[in-house]
Formats: sequence, C-alpha cells, structure tokens
Amino acid sequence: MNFYEMQSVDGYMRPRGGTGRAVGPAPDTPAVPAGRRDPRCPPPRGGAGRRSWPSSAGGGTHARPLRAWAPAPGGDAAPLPWQRRGAALLPRAGGRRRRAGSMSSLAEPPASRAPSRSPARSPARSPALTPAPGPSRCGEGRRWNVSDAGEDVGAVQDAQLRSVDLNDVIKLLENSDSKDLEKEQLKTLKKVVKRFENGLPLKDLAQVIEILNLCAEKMNEQEAFTEPLCELIKLCGLPFQKKKLSDEVSYSVAVSKSIAQLGYLMRVPSSQVRIQICKCVVSFYNTELPRKLLSGYQPTSANYKIQMAELGGLAETLILSLALVENQLTEKLWVLKALQHLSSSGVNCRLMMKAQAASRLCLYLNGVDPSGQLVFRSSEILWNLLENTSKEEFVNQLSSLECVHALKEAFVDLLMHGFRHYDRQLRNDLLVIATLLAENPAAPMIESGFTKLLIVLATFTEVKIPNPLVKGLKLTCSYEDFELKKLLFNVIGVLCKDSCAVQLLSENDVMPALLYYVKPNQKPGFHDWSAAQYEELQLHAIAILASVAPLLVDKYLSCQANTLLLVFLEWCIGQDPFFGQGNSFHGTGGRGNKLAQMRYSLRVLRSVVSLYDDAVNLNLCDQGAISQLLDILKYAANKSKEKEDPTLLEVQADILFLLSALCENDLHRKELFSYEGVDILIPFIQMDPKKLHSGLGHNCLLFSALDCLWSCVIGCYIAEDYFLEKQGIFLLLDLLALKQKNLCNIILGVLVEFCDNPKTTSHISTWRGEKDQTAANLLIQLWRQEELELGVKRDQYGRIVDMKRPIASSFQKQQEVIPMPANCPSFAIMEISENIRAKLYSLLCKLGFENLPGLSAKDFVTLAIIRRYLDFKVGEVWSELCAELKEEFRPVASDEEALKVISEISEDTGRMIAALQTEVLESQHHQEIQEEQKTYTKIQAIHKQRETVNKSWENFLTRTSNYEALKKAKRLQEKSVEASRSKSKTQNGAVHSTDIKGLGTTIGSGRLVTVKSTPPQLTGGPLAVTDLALRKLSVCEGALKKIKRVKTLDSVKKGSVPVE
Repeated sequence: MNFYEMQSVDGYMRPRGGTGRAVGPAPDTPAVPAGRRDPRCPPPRGGAGRRSWPSSAGGGTHARPLRAWAPAPGGDAAPLPWQRRGAALLPRAGGRRRRAGSMSSLAEPPASRAPSRSPARSPARSPALTPAPGPSRCGEGRRWNVSDAGEDVGAVQDAQLRSVDLNDVIKLLENSDSKDLEKEQLKTLKKVVKRFENGLPLKDLAQVIEILNLCAEKMNEQEAFTEPLCELIKLCGLPFQKKKLSDEVSYSVAVSKSIAQLGYLMRVPSSQVRIQICKCVVSFYNTELPRKLLSGYQPTSANYKIQMAELGGLAETLILSLALVENQLTEKLWVLKALQHLSSSGVNCRLMMKAQAASRLCLYLNGVDPSGQLVFRSSEILWNLLENTSKEEFVNQLSSLECVHALKEAFVDLLMHGFRHYDRQLRNDLLVIATLLAENPAAPMIESGFTKLLIVLATFTEVKIPNPLVKGLKLTCSYEDFELKKLLFNVIGVLCKDSCAVQLLSENDVMPALLYYVKPNQKPGFHDWSAAQYEELQLHAIAILASVAPLLVDKYLSCQANTLLLVFLEWCIGQDPFFGQGNSFHGTGGRGNKLAQMRYSLRVLRSVVSLYDDAVNLNLCDQGAISQLLDILKYAANKSKEKEDPTLLEVQADILFLLSALCENDLHRKELFSYEGVDILIPFIQMDPKKLHSGLGHNCLLFSALDCLWSCVIGCYIAEDYFLEKQGIFLLLDLLALKQKNLCNIILGVLVEFCDNPKTTSHISTWRGEKDQTAANLLIQLWRQEELELGVKRDQYGRIVDMKRPIASSFQKQQEVIPMPANCPSFAIMEISENIRAKLYSLLCKLGFENLPGLSAKDFVTLAIIRRYLDFKVGEVWSELCAELKEEFRPVASDEEALKVISEISEDTGRMIAALQTEVLESQHHQEIQEEQKTYTKIQAIHKQRETVNKSWENFLTRTSNYEALKKAKRLQEKSVEASRSKSKTQNGAVHSTDIKGLGTTIGSGRLVTVKSTPPQLTGGPLAVTDLALRKLSVCEGALKKIKRVKTLDSVKKGSVPVE
C-alpha cells in the first residue's frame, strides 16, 4: 500500500482500509480527550486489528498485531501527557478495546511551529471569497472588506514578490558578509518564502535547494539565518508545482537530487533545522493541498515526492545522520519518525540496510526515553526492514553480541515492568525477532544468556524452577500473554535445531514441562485458560515434544513418556465426550473429535521410535504397544471408510511406520503382529489405484503398508503363510501390473524376499493378469521399460548392440574414469541400487529361466540378456578396474595379459548372447513361415473341396436335365459297381442281388437286400415299397399289416430284415 492512500485518524497516520500499522501522529493535531473518539475519524472497521502470529515450530510469518500506544481503559497508571494528546479508543475485533494509532507528536519549539491550515478549506471557492495574497490576518479570520487603496497596495506587493529573481538571490547570498548586507539577505529570503508559500515549482527547485545550502553555510556564524532556513525547508514539504504533465519526468533527476540534499542538511548543527527536515519528510506522506495554486500550475501527484525520495537515497542518508544526534533525544525521535514513514517502502528499506540500519536501530532499544517512543519507533522500523528486505541479511546484522544484549535487556524490561496492553504487544514483537536470531547458529544467544532465559520462561508455569527472574512473575489470561506462551514454545522448537542448546534444554526441565500437557482434556489447564486456549497450548506442546524427545532420550525414558503417550492414545479412541475446537494451526482436522491429539501423539512416538533405540522400543513393546497400535489402526481405518480425511490417512501411515520399526528384525513381535496385522494390511494393498493420485495421502499410506508388510510379515513363516492364504501375492502382482515407477521398486523387493518361502513361486506362476498375462511376461516387460528409461542401446529387435558394455546406461557411459578408494563402490556397483534390474534378475532366478509360460520370441530375446545380467555386471566392474589402473599405473605384462583375457571373456559373452538372440529370432521366423505355409495349405484344401462340391453339383444338374447324360452316368455306375465286386464265387452260400429292377436313377438308393424266401404277399412284390431302408420298419410290423389286409397268414419268417 502506498502512503499517499493514508488518511488521518485522530492525528495518527493509518492506511486506508485499516489493515496497516500505525506509523505515528500527524503534526499539529488538536488533542482529543482520552477515551473518546475524534469525530473527524471514520468509524473503525472490523478485522483491522491483529495480524497472524507464527504458530508452528520453526515457521510462521513475521507479521504481528497492530500495536496501540495508550494503555487500555481502566488501567491504574495515570496517562502521561503524550498519551493524552491525540489518544482515541477504537473497538477491536473480539470484544476487547485497544488504542489505535501511535504516540503523540513531539512538542515543537514555538518558533518553529507553522500556523495550522484547516483542511476544510477548499481552493475551489468562489472568486468573491478568495483572499488576496498578503500577510494581513485579524484574529481567526481574514478581513475581506478592505478599501480600494489597500487593494492597490496588495497588488503592488504581489508584483514585487513575483519579480524576485532566484539567481540574484543566490548572488546576494554568495557575497561577503556585512551587517547591512545581512539584513538585505534576510529580507530577500523572506520575499522568497512569501513568493513560494503555496508550493515550489519544479523548475525552481534546484535553485531553492542551492539557496538552502548557502543559508546552511552562513548559519555556522550567523544564527539569524536559522529561521529563514527552516521556512525554506518547510516549503519543500508542500506539494511541488508543475506546469506540464511531463514535468514530473523531465525534472525527476533534479528533484531526486534536491530531496537528497535535504538529508545532507542534517549536518547543520541546529536542532531546529534537523527537526524541520524530519517534519518535511513526514509531510511527504500527509500532503495537504495549498490554499491557492500558482497561476498556470497544478500540484504534482501524491506519491511523487515519495518516489523521488527513494530515487535520491534519502532513507540511507537519514540512517547515517543518526550518528549526529546520538545524544539529542528530541532530534533522534524525529529522525526515527521520519525513518518509520520511509521504511514503508521496500526500496528505502534496502537502502537503509546498506547503512547497517538493523544493527544501529537495535542498539537504540535500551536508550533512555521516559516517553517510550524510542523503543516503539525502533521496533517498528526493524519490523518494516524484516518484511521488506532479506531475512538473512537482517538476522546477520543483529547477530552481534551488543545487539543481542540490547534486545535481551529491552525484552526483560518490558516483561518485568510492562503492565499496559501496548507493552505486552511490544514485548511479543521483540520475542519474535529473538526467535529469528535463535535460528542463526552464528548469533551469540547462548553466550548472552538469552537462550537460558527464554527456556526458563517457557517452562516456569509447568515446573517449579528456583530462578529469581521468574519469582513473582505471572501470566494472565489475556490474549497477549497467551501469544507469549505460544511464542516461547516456538522458541523451544527452534532451539532443538541447535546442538549447543540441547544441554540447556535438559538442565531446565523442558521434557517434564511439555509432558505436562500429555493428559486427557478433563478441565481447562492452569491459569484459567479457556478450553480453546488450553487445547491450542496442548497441541503446540505435543508438537514441540516431537522435536525435543529425540534429543533427550534419557529424560524421555525417566519421565515415563511412553506410558503417558499410550494412555493418552487410549483416551483418544475412547468414548469420553470431548469435542475439539480445531481453531488453531495444530488443530486442523480435529474439530469435534480427538484426531488432532492422536496425530501429534503418534508423531512423538514416531520421532523416538525412528531412532531404533533398543531401550525405547523394548519399553514400548513391554507395555503392549503393538496390540494397542493395531487397535488404533483398525479404529482409524473404520473412520476413514465413513469419510476420507487427510488427518486420518496420516494417522494410519504413522501407525504402520511405528509397527514396521518395532517389528523389524524381531521374530516374536512379528508373531504378535501376524494374523490380526495381515487382516488389516490386505485392504490397504487392495486400494483403488485411482486414489493414489487424489492428493489426500493415499500414496503415502500405500507405501507405509508395503513397508509394514516387508518388516512385519516377511521372515515369520506363520505370517507369510497366512498372507499367501489371503492371496496376497496376487494382490502384489496386480499392483505391479500398474507399472508405476514409484511402486515397482518396493513391490519387487517384497516379492524377492517372499520367494524364500517355497510356496511363493507357485503363486507367482499361477497368477494371470489382463489378457491372460503371466508373471514372467510382466517382469520382462518391466525390464524392457527400465532399459528404455536408462538409455541402454538395443536394436529394433531388442538385441545387444554394444558387445563390450551390453547393459550400460547412457549416463553410465558418459562418466569419466575417476580412481576410487577400495572401500568406495564404483559407479557400476552404485547403479545396481538405482534401478530395478537387479530385483527383476533375482526374481526370475527364483522362478527359473526354463519353461516359463506365456513368452513371445521378443521376450526370449530379452530373457537371454537377463539370464546373463550378473556376468555382464562383473564385466563392467572389470572394465572400470582396467580403466582406473591405466589412469595411474602401467600393468606388467602378465597382469596386462590377464586383464586382456578377462575383457575378451566379457566381450565373447556379449557376442554369444547376441548370436543366441539371432538364433531365437531366426527360429521364430522359421516357425512363423511354417505356420504360414500350414495356413496356406489349409486354405488350398478348403478351396479344392469347394471346387469338388461345385463340380459334383454341376454333374447332378446335367443328369437331371439331360436323359442321355443320365443313361451314360448309369452305365458308368453299373460298370463301376461291377468292377468293384469280388471275382471269387461264394461257395455253398446264397447270393442275393442288390439291384432294384426298373430303377432309373444314378443316386444310390441305400443298401437293400431282397430275400427271395420272403413271401410276396408280405412284401407286396419287388416294387411295392422302395423306401423300406428309409422307413426302418420292422418285418414284424409290416407282416402284421399284411395279415390284417389278406386275412390269411400261414407263417412268417423273421430272418428278412433291412440292412442299414
């Protein structure tokens, strides 16, 4: 926000919108009684009070609440005079009232105070009411009804003023000093002041500044020039006048240099001049339009002076001028007020930092100042520097021992003697700056005793510490003291990162103080915190405990922290009525439940268990932690089914990690996990793959489940067999078939470990994926995908191209030869752990390279490389060894011959595999040709059969339509039949003719035997029934019908039957 957007509220400068900090009182503001609001100020706006404080350990913003100067109503102390001036109470969001604005403006010397101009006057009044220029005033108003003669006199004076030539004025001031000449110079300067009382034109500004410098030189010997000099400086505070719109750009360089000269005038050893310069700078941010504009001119834009001040480096000059006013409190306060306005700009803040502004201002925190403005304005400028410049540079400037001591003393003074609302806010501001210093290891926080002081203050309310500093010190339930408590907890979290501060944390009972909060929320805590405040402190303390516990393991065990945490977790899943507020940063996701408490308690356990300290883990397991963690995991999984929440997913992932760390390398604990744990793990492995990209934490949860499977199941045959029973291997292969890069590595590792169980390989061989894909085919596809990503050279058929380094990646080939010590693995060895090829090789070795189902010729080509992976890797190591030897040594003949033989063996292996791959491809090609030939032969047979059928049909049609063709076919048929009969005579046997007399067809009528011994009355003659074979009627049935018809039947021979 630019400061030209600011408006005056009760004499205090505040940005429009109410979101900025008070930057100080406007000069010459009439006093308003304490406790009342100035009727000129706009009504207060909600939410314009406080900024957010940092709430997490080691993090947060630097913004802080808006500070008020005057004490809250009802205070015991009587307000000081500067507090009564311009003080106004504004209601603050949250019900409490706080004072808006900053300290009252400093008292000005009467001679230097300019007559106040009412802002209600407008230059746009009617011409009849516009006063004529002139110095005459009467009482409170101007006498308008003057005579015509008076008007003529004023016109003559105006003409004389307009005739003032600045070049002549400069020449006059440059002349030698004399008493008469001094009076003339002073008179001329008054004319110049009167001439430009409504503002300086941009074109005349450079000359006016030159006049200022000449007056400053004369002040060393002639004090009479002090007042004209101050009046001229005051003119620079009025809006500059421009004739053209382009004047602001045209005169920008001259104006910036002129404003910079104002800063250089701080060298003048006059308090009045220095204060007037500071007032002029402050007026840049509170510009009032002049009563009357110069004819043909208009004022420059509101922020023009601010931009020119940035361009001229005025802020840096004022910082350097602080050394000139070290012992003058009034002047120092005015300089700080001007710097407070200038520090609202990032450009000015960077210029100030070049002049070591942070360290200079920090040393003023302990200066003697009964009004309290010194520490207020210094801290405000420090905050602006922190917000607008580099945090590292700011902290480095404050990291000297003198600055840390000054900051400590100012903080202690406000802590022990501050009783006002403003004092508590300023105390908290200084504590935030101290926290930033604590993050810098180079800052002498421990040497100055500041670190120990902060630790004692953070823990004195929970544990009794015999320290005289905290004797009689009490924290109230006010919001500022509540913020102080949170900031002190935050400091503990920051100090955990400094190894030098660990001893202080141990000596000052930080562990018992934090464990004080690890208990059920039955009643509000000490000091009558509200339920929401106590919950926020509790969660913050447990969060800090997660950072402190790994550093103080002995204290952790001696305080029985594991027991307290397990009891607290049992309460978290209990049915006790408790509804978390969930208002704070740490309470996210815990509104109306105990999930926030559960999450941070598990984080504490995770931080200590991850140390893999046998004493800590044994202490946990002896108290039944595994079964309790499984119960909590089941509880969280059931809750997650109702509503998927990131907090619940994080809780489940943390529990799985705890179980992994506790059960790893301990068979007894794995047995405790086995049945119940496997039942809980299976649903995690069956997770919908679409959830892995939801962003809620399912990905982390799945990794934790796989890690838990690796640590808690593998190695325990009971758990392994139960996992196989639950078809767990099939679920792992289903996940592997997704071919997700981040999952493949850990799944393959689990499968390789599982293959030590003899039952596993049968499960892997039995698995079938989409389109009946086998496990062997899936593994080979993963190998090809990995080599493609690594840039391994292969031809279009997947064969080896580089015989010397068949499996080297493109990155590996780019590496130069670097001699390595014997205990350092070479790049060829390190590469094994960076991809999944070694795991694929191990898994296929477990399955065997023979008789793998579902493989194509391309798969067999790749399988030939996988089978020789270990040989190729050995060859790579020897190749690196040879290269390193040749870099530094020259091998003897025998060694060189041995190295050559080894290299040739590796190359021969590559050639052999390449030949085998070619043979496989040729065999596949030959097989494909054979299959193609078989298919073509089958197609030919089908076509020939169709031609035969078509020809037979054509012959049938010919016989049907042409009687001659039919007779010819009949003769051919009879001839064929006769030729097919046996030539040998049947001896002593009946010969039956199979011909049907009188039949004129060439179609076979079926097999028919005419038995002559059958009576004709039964058959009806030779031509009575010609389809007996088709009707399949028995002789008995036909005979009975004949008997009924003829009425006479002697005998029936049953030997006559149709032959089918």
